[in-house]
Amino acid sequence: MAHQKVQDPNYEQRVRDSFARQQFMATLGASVARVTPGEVLIAVPFGAALTQQHGFLHAGVVASVIDSACGYAALTLMEPGAGVMSVEFKVNLLAPAAANRFVAVGRVIRAGRTITACQDELRAVQDDGEVVVAIMRGTMMTVRDRDGITD
Repeated sequence: MAHQKVQDPNYEQRVRDSFARQQFMATLGASVARVTPGEVLIAVPFGAALTQQHGFLHAGVVASVIDSACGYAALTLMEPGAGVMSVEFKVNLLAPAAANRFVAVGRVIRAGRTITACQDELRAVQDDGEVVVAIMRGTMMTVRDRDGITD
């Protein structure tokens, strides 16, 4: 990842405040673990209510968490007042999501004026280390001057 230019000195608080307004992430028990320019980590604990029929973390949960991590990574590099929306993403599920805790690591590959390319890994955190269980490539759009869409 090339050096990323921060346009909002309050990017970290802005990301944390926006994340706190996401009711769905609260439903999943997800939390922001780290915010740096061009990178956001979101942690989600394992819970039986989040599983599919085989007892693994559901792919819908996986996709939601890594999409949010990428979106917020993109937001860290946007100017104050801009909002972020996902345009597209592709998720590859690499292994069953089995662990007590998961961490999504969203990173900006390239930030443009309107379009930001991102990548993410969802890692299953275990006592003996971490296993990458999913990866994502996504495109985020900077939204400006649209009623109701900021942060």
